[in-house]
Amino acid sequence: MEWTEVSTGWYLILSAAVFTIGAAGLLVRRNPLVMFMCVELMLNAVNISFVALGVELGDVGGQVAVFFVLVVAATEVVIGLALVVALNRRRAGATADDVSLLRG
Repeated sequence: MEWTEVSTGWYLILSAAVFTIGAAGLLVRRNPLVMFMCVELMLNAVNISFVALGVELGDVGGQVAVFFVLVVAATEVVIGLALVVALNRRRAGATADDVSLLRG
């Protein structure tokens, strides 16, 4: 079996496809948990492109940017899941339109 090297263009195509799936899911779905997962897909697509371009250019700046994106994604998950849990405690089966219930 012969191994071939995958070019940066293929990684960028993969990144664009994953980002498109995440953006479409964010626009179509109304469940807050699914919306957070779609945002995570979009952030991971950006991470793929950062790493691919960083390797192509021979620079570690892509990996450093990925580190900061992962930190932002982790805080988004913590805060977002807390909001989703609070929303589902008030009303089971809540959608993204029901966020105004959290005003107090």
